[in-house]
Amino acid sequence: MKAELPKAGDLVVVTRAASVQFVKPIRCRVIRVLDWITYDGWCWLDVYQLNAKGDAVVRRSIFVQPAGLQIENPVPAPRTPSRAGAARNVRRGPSPAGVPPVRRPADGGVT
Repeated sequence: MKAELPKAGDLVVVTRAASVQFVKPIRCRVIRVLDWITYDGWCWLDVYQLNAKGDAVVRRSIFVQPAGLQIENPVPAPRTPSRAGAARNVRRGPSPAGVPPVRRPADGGVT
């Protein structure tokens, strides 16, 4: 049974279980799985290595066993539009000729 390959955007922790070169584990964001010919059970990944804050610090191509990767797919937090963003996204129909559109202040008060 083959291990599942990570997908672009996946967050992975690469440890010694994935390859002996990773004595110290690293966290990476997968860019893509390269389609290079490899040994059975191994793959090349194009990744961004992340620092402790989660910022990309270097782009790398790494040779690993997918079975040894720890894939972390955080559940995205629901996005709620800001009040200003919601007001911008409201569709307004055409105004009658000669009548300017109603402008509402950002605090919701009446002008």
